[in-house]
Amino acid sequence: MSPTENNSEVTEFILVGLTNNPTLQIPLFIIFFFIYLISLVGNLGMILLILLDSRLHTPMYFFLSNLSLADFGYSSAVTPKVMAGLLTGDKVISFNDCATQLFFFGVFAIAESNLLVVMAYDRYAAVCKPLHYTTTMTTNVCAALSIGSYVIAFLEASIHTGNTIRLSFCRSNVIDHFYCDAPSLLPLSCSDRYITELVIFLLVGFNTVFSLLVILTSYVLVFATILRMRSSEGRQKAFSTCASHLTTVSILYGIVTFMYLQPSSSHSMDTDKIASVFNAIVIPMLNPLIYSLRNKEVKSAFFNVAGKAKSSIKLIF
Repeated sequence: MSPTENNSEVTEFILVGLTNNPTLQIPLFIIFFFIYLISLVGNLGMILLILLDSRLHTPMYFFLSNLSLADFGYSSAVTPKVMAGLLTGDKVISFNDCATQLFFFGVFAIAESNLLVVMAYDRYAAVCKPLHYTTTMTTNVCAALSIGSYVIAFLEASIHTGNTIRLSFCRSNVIDHFYCDAPSLLPLSCSDRYITELVIFLLVGFNTVFSLLVILTSYVLVFATILRMRSSEGRQKAFSTCASHLTTVSILYGIVTFMYLQPSSSHSMDTDKIASVFNAIVIPMLNPLIYSLRNKEVKSAFFNVAGKAKSSIKLIF
């Protein structure tokens, strides 16, 4: 859909970015380059590791591989454009590219939120219902939960994006942000924004509250079960399998709540930019580190795969 068909007079936007100081642009490019590189290697490496090591072919790691895919997706929707702007100084983005970025960032970010809910349920089933775990979390159930996470994300992102780009943008084409996001686009609209803001607030609010409710309920039951365990070794093992997930949940939902669920009158674009850097760029890098550094099975699988690769290289040469 073209901008004119969408009742919009704007054909392109200018992204202000993180800074206008030319002395900071190259250092920021280098920082974001290494963050993105670590994110790519970490997330794609996690997916590959889980595929190659049969010991990781369990529901928990299946969902973790999907989480890594979501991290890779929404980091890639934003970071390359940010780096290109810092390196070349070109901060122009077309209307359609802006809508595309808004959509795909939404798909992968919402999918991540949904997958964290699914992973909380998986931990509940593993800790609270261990005797029924293999019959509860079957291959078909895991596939359905994973596919469902992405289908819901696609539908929500479609509503979120369509609800934003239907507005008429005729005040300015300068976005005071480093990527296309609804809170930064809305001030540029000369349309009535009440319905749009209400839909965004309800959509994000429902998704956040529902997800947190399921996660918190799951972990209340998990911790109640852990505290009843007689074996200290069993309690420690159960806690360790939940710690990484809880760390990711705390960081993600803390930032999302800060960014989207505060009144528009109290928004500060500078603080939003800092929160967005963590949300869109840093978190996708942190997740594979959080799950790998705290997980003995992942470390063991890595050394196992690395050892096999080393042996294969020696046989070739």
